[in-house]
Amino acid sequence: MAFNKVEICGINTSKLPVLSASQKETLLRRIQEGDKEAREAYIKGNLRLVLSVIKRFTGSSENADDLFQIGCIGLMKAVDNFDLSLGVQFSTYAVPMIIGEIRRYLRDNNSIRVSRSLRDTAYKAIYARENYIKKNLRDPTITEVAQETGISKEDIVYALDAIQSPMSLYEPVYTEGGDTLYVMDQISDKKSREENWIQDLALQDAISRLNSREKYIIRLRFFEGRTQMEVASEIGISQAQVSRLEKNALRAMKNYLS
Repeated sequence: MAFNKVEICGINTSKLPVLSASQKETLLRRIQEGDKEAREAYIKGNLRLVLSVIKRFTGSSENADDLFQIGCIGLMKAVDNFDLSLGVQFSTYAVPMIIGEIRRYLRDNNSIRVSRSLRDTAYKAIYARENYIKKNLRDPTITEVAQETGISKEDIVYALDAIQSPMSLYEPVYTEGGDTLYVMDQISDKKSREENWIQDLALQDAISRLNSREKYIIRLRFFEGRTQMEVASEIGISQAQVSRLEKNALRAMKNYLS
């Protein structure tokens, strides 16, 4: 795989822009305000990140151009979902997402070959869903995705099913200061509602012994089913800090109950 060639996917890699720290911060703030030109500039300014990631896949038989394109999808997802309040560098957040996108592509291609048309249909449906959520603040139905893309419901379901690949709940999202945040930390706990926990009086007593911040985090995470990202936004700290506080609170409760 020729990663060091000057041109990849029609892009002259020797002339890729390099953004300063201040430029990155300014562009990120504009992106969060909905500035599409800032988003384009930020993506171009981070293409070297994709190049550095695909070098890790030197053992793959896949073409470097294909891996670069898939890596760019991961980069765009990272740009669209990154939150400045996380308190981490963008590259720390983006690299696992780029790697995950490439790994999913390799798994799809190495096990059962999925046609390009099927993958294109699935990606159109995924992006249509993401755009719908941003506009309407809720998940669309299959019918609404079909209307948005102009693709039949049956074809969308078939395409999405074809590209499905298992993901470990322990797959890392990003790491900060030795604390790794995993996929499972991004998932809302919809079953651990108050009515399921309230019956255990001993648990209530354990919670009452926590400090006010820990109590609040436990309530949001396990009584209201919030994700760590949502909790971090609610109380104004980073997701890594929420993770640490949550683990400390659960450890204290476990020690009390044991």
